[in-house]
Amino acid sequence: MRSWKQTVLTLVVLAFVSTTGYKVQAEAVHDTQVLHRTVKVNDLDIFYREAGPKDAPTVLLLHGFPTSSHMFRNLIPALADKYHVVAPDYPGYGHSSAPSVDKFEYTFDNLANVVETFTEQLELKKYSLYLMDYGAPVGFRLAVKHPERVDSLIIQNGNAYDEGLDNKFWVPIKEYWKHRTTEQGDKLRGFLTLDATKWQYTHGVRNTETISPDTWGHVQPLLDRPGNQEIQLALFYSYGSNPPLYPKWQKYLRKYQPPTLIVWGKNDQIFPDAGAYPYKRDLKNLEFHLLDTGHFALEEDGDKIAQTMRSFLHRNVATSN
Repeated sequence: MRSWKQTVLTLVVLAFVSTTGYKVQAEAVHDTQVLHRTVKVNDLDIFYREAGPKDAPTVLLLHGFPTSSHMFRNLIPALADKYHVVAPDYPGYGHSSAPSVDKFEYTFDNLANVVETFTEQLELKKYSLYLMDYGAPVGFRLAVKHPERVDSLIIQNGNAYDEGLDNKFWVPIKEYWKHRTTEQGDKLRGFLTLDATKWQYTHGVRNTETISPDTWGHVQPLLDRPGNQEIQLALFYSYGSNPPLYPKWQKYLRKYQPPTLIVWGKNDQIFPDAGAYPYKRDLKNLEFHLLDTGHFALEEDGDKIAQTMRSFLHRNVATSN
C-alpha cells in the first residue's frame, strides 16, 4: 500500500508534469523532489540543487554565464526518477559565496578546482556531465583530469573548438584577452546590463512569450551586487585560457570516446552551431541534435531536451532500476 507521503509526492509531481509540459511517464515517477542544499568547499558556501536516488547514475549539471543552477530548475525533476541529479552554483553565481576578486581568484582553473572538490565531498565517483556555456571549460577540465569518472557527456552550447568562437560576439572579449586595461574592461560592462541579460535569453528563440521573465529576474539582481561586475570581468579575461586547451580537450575526446549527446540551440549568437559540428570529427558515439532555438535552449525546448537525454542516458548509462 502506498504511504500518504508517496501519494502526495506523486500528485505533486503529476501536477508539475501537467503545468510544465515535461512528459515523464507517470508509472516511472519516484522521488523527484528537488532539495536545495549548501556545502562548505574551501571556506566557500557552495549551493546546489539535488534530486533523485543516490544509488542511481549521477548527472552533474554545470551552468553557464550569467545564470546558475536555476537554469536547470525544470530539467532536474524531469530526470530525477531515474537519475541522481546534482547542479552546483559556482562561486560568484546564484546562491553560492561570492567573495571579492581580492579574496578569490576567479579563473576557470579555480572554478574547476572548486567543482572537483565539491564532487569529492559529495562522494560522486562517476557522473555524466551536462556542459553549457561556462560549464564546458569547467567540465572539460574535470573530464581531462578524471576521465575514469565520466560516464557520458551532454553538450548544450558548450564550446571546445576555435570555430565556435569565430564570430563578432567574441571580438571585444578577445581584445580584452590581449589588452587587460580598465578602458577595455569598461567596454565589456555592457554585457552585464539588464538589456544584455534579456537578450541572452530571448535572441534566437521561436517565441519570446515562452521565455519566463523569472530568468533575468533571477540573474540580474545577482549581477548587480556590489563587486560582481569585477568578478564577471575576471572571468571574461580568464575565458582566454580556454582556447589554448582545446587541443587537449579534443585529444581527450578522441582517446576516451565518451558517449556524447549534443543538444544545441542553433540560433545562438554567442556559441553558434559552428561550434557544434567539429565534435563530429573527434567522437564516434555521438548523437547530434540542432534545435531551432537560442542560447538558453532549456527555456524553450526543455521538454525536448529532457526526453532526448532520458533516451540517450538509458541507452548509454546503466541505471539502478
